[in-house]
This record gives sequence, structure tokens and C-alpha cells, in this order.
Amino acid sequence: MIFAAGLGTRLRPLTDTRPKALVEVCGKPLIGHLIDKMHAQGISDITVNVHHFPDQIIKYLQDNSIAAHVSDERDLLRDTGGGILHARRFLEGGAPGAEGVPGAGTSGYFLVHNVDILSNLDFRGLENAHLEHQNAIGRRNAPESQSLATLVVSERNSSRQLLFDDDMRLKGWMNVQSGEIRSPFKDLNPDKCRRFAFAGIHMISDRIFNEMKTRPEVFPIMDFYLSVADRLPIYGYAPKGLEVLDVGKVDAVAIAADFLQRNALESPHD
Repeated sequence: MIFAAGLGTRLRPLTDTRPKALVEVCGKPLIGHLIDKMHAQGISDITVNVHHFPDQIIKYLQDNSIAAHVSDERDLLRDTGGGILHARRFLEGGAPGAEGVPGAGTSGYFLVHNVDILSNLDFRGLENAHLEHQNAIGRRNAPESQSLATLVVSERNSSRQLLFDDDMRLKGWMNVQSGEIRSPFKDLNPDKCRRFAFAGIHMISDRIFNEMKTRPEVFPIMDFYLSVADRLPIYGYAPKGLEVLDVGKVDAVAIAADFLQRNALESPHD
């Protein structure tokens, strides 16, 4: 799933007349670069949510013969958690573990990716990490102990950091500037935690939908993660050499071209 519904306020004035998904880098919109990367790494079942200038995104997909499900949120911008729940019919049952391969017996899972994030991440590495957590925990034969999500994180500077234990299990969130800490674990000591910035990319078990059924229509996914992390394992994945660029601000667009050239991933099928 590609998050493309946001208003793109940090990219104004570029987003005054178009959605941030169609902001161009090297003559191609951000969503085009991301879909090309997904296709190159074997991902073809794609869902895109829309709200801000939705018809422009739909036209881009049609004009470029890109097959994708459209999760229409033009009636209400549901935030990240609500957006995932709204797209349930397109996401549930994705990439289930098959007999004889890693992930057998686990729930299905799906990738979620912000449209304004560029990275050199290999999605296969993220998938393997998610399945390793599923397999290791799943041997206990307790569905509630299986990993709910795997979050891509990096050591880049950020005022908001996720807190993990030594096994990279999510423990909480911290605002470095204000000192605010949010965690479902009582008496959490952030000084004993590993700190990483969230990259806006995650692999999620479709078991998440049963956990979301009592949530309001609009809610952020990180708030949800922090509310269940004490009983449902959520892990961080920080691969070596990971580079991430948030193209959510105008000044980042200027350096995005160089970033793409330096971090282009070859297709696994080449």
C-alpha cells in the first residue's frame, strides 16, 4: 500500500495544484519512482489511497497503464491507521506463508510505504526480517505472540525517536526536544533503550485488522502501535547501509535527484 492521500502541506506551494504523489524528481513523479521500485522487486499487487487532488493520481495511474487498487478517501482523510483499515479489502490475505517456505502457518502480510520517502531499502530484506520474527515467535503456537509488524528504522537525526530493547522490540516513543515519552510499558527507562527514527516503511501482518476493529475511523498508525506494543510484538528493522530521504519538504526535492542516482537498486530479475 502506498500512502498518497496526504495534503502535502510541507511541500507547498508545489502541492497547491497537485498532490505530493505527483511532485516530480528527474521528470517523474514520486509515486512513479516508488511503483517502479516495487515492480522491480516483484511487487505487483498495489493499493494507493487518495484524497488530495485524487483525480490527478487516478489519471496518472490510468495514463501510464499502472494496475493498482484505489482506496478512495476523498470523503474523509483517515490518517495512516484509518487509511490502512479503510483499505482492508485490498490488503487482507496478501503474501501468505505457503507450505514448505518461510512463513508457513503465519498470517498474511503486506507492505506499507509513504509516497514521499526515497530509500535504498531492499524490500526482500524487510520481508525476510518480518518472516523471521513470525517463525521464531510463532513456534509457541500462540497467535497473540506473533509479530504484528516490522518497522523500517534508521539512525538518522530526528526529534521523534522510537525506543527499542536489545532484541529490537518496540517499547515506546520519545520526543527528544520536549522529553515526552509514550509507552505502554510502565517505568520504561529510555536511557536503556536503542533509539531509531521511523522511515515511513513497514511490513504488517493482516492480523492487525482484528485489532483495529474497535478503532475510530480516523487514527494514526503509530498511536495504534504504541497502544498494543506491550501485548503484541512489534519489531524494528535497521539494515546496514540504509539510506532514507524524506521528500516531504521543498528543499529535499532539490537533492532527491542525486539521491536516486546514488541509491538505484537493480531489479532482482535482471
